[in-house]
Amino acid sequence: MTDTSQRVALVAGATRGCGRAIAVELGRAGFHVYATGRSSRTSGRSEIGRPETIEETGDLIEAAGGRGTALVVDHEDSSEVAGLVARIEQEQGRLDVLVNDIFGGDRYAQWEKPLWEHDLEGGWRMVGMGVRTHLVTAHHALPLMLRSTTAASPGLVVEMTDGTFEANREFRAGVGFYYDFVKACVQRIVVGLTHELREHPVTALAVTPGWIRSEAMLEHFGVREDNWRDALDKVPGFAISESPAYVGRGVAALAGDPGHGRWAGQSLTSYDLAATYGLTDVDGSRPDCWRLIADHGFDHGHVDVTGYR
Repeated sequence: MTDTSQRVALVAGATRGCGRAIAVELGRAGFHVYATGRSSRTSGRSEIGRPETIEETGDLIEAAGGRGTALVVDHEDSSEVAGLVARIEQEQGRLDVLVNDIFGGDRYAQWEKPLWEHDLEGGWRMVGMGVRTHLVTAHHALPLMLRSTTAASPGLVVEMTDGTFEANREFRAGVGFYYDFVKACVQRIVVGLTHELREHPVTALAVTPGWIRSEAMLEHFGVREDNWRDALDKVPGFAISESPAYVGRGVAALAGDPGHGRWAGQSLTSYDLAATYGLTDVDGSRPDCWRLIADHGFDHGHVDVTGYR
């Protein structure tokens, strides 16, 4: 692992869930973390309507012993993102890691709807939140990353998604056309960036968590992180779920590994990272959700998950 004490990370979409956990773990690992999101104590909630704020993420980074800057940024707005990157360069002089975890389009997803029945404006909103944001952010961040990194201290672009490249190769029935489209687009972003960065010391790859016990998911099942297993009576398949900290720990370890270029252009799961770097989830387990799905399909609700965690 490299010394991360002078390195800088941007986690775009860090208000809650995996983005928040990744920001906290990168801070714990020694990176100065710029955590961005739209929900704020001062300006109010984003259209997602959740109570979590980006300032809370900043507090959690500090509580973990890290150094961070929590900022309200709309990553669809090119001028805002350009200003963010200019600020990072002015304050830190470099950028080593970019994590694109922006989405929030779930509220517009219409399950079981084919393209011609899906709300068109809602679908376009999902594309804007889940694809445009990633492209805008990479467009503005990569020039600074290319000026900051070397072969001895390579940069890393992590595109967060839902599903391995193998799982997303086929259309994911039931989630609606636009959700499947957005998540498949991430693969093409990684493929394109890997080609364009092939002669530069910056690695682009995708990372997918499994079934995340996000704030919204815990609320949906009426449980907390400390008693989440109480939901298994009604939803046995939830037994394969994982905390956001699981993938957060994995991404932090990946960012500190100077050999991460061996995975350029690939998709890694939270389990892949945990197994590679000797990590576990907060309960000491090592869930392997995507192997379970590969073996039993998405309809795995009553499968014994003992061998998968």
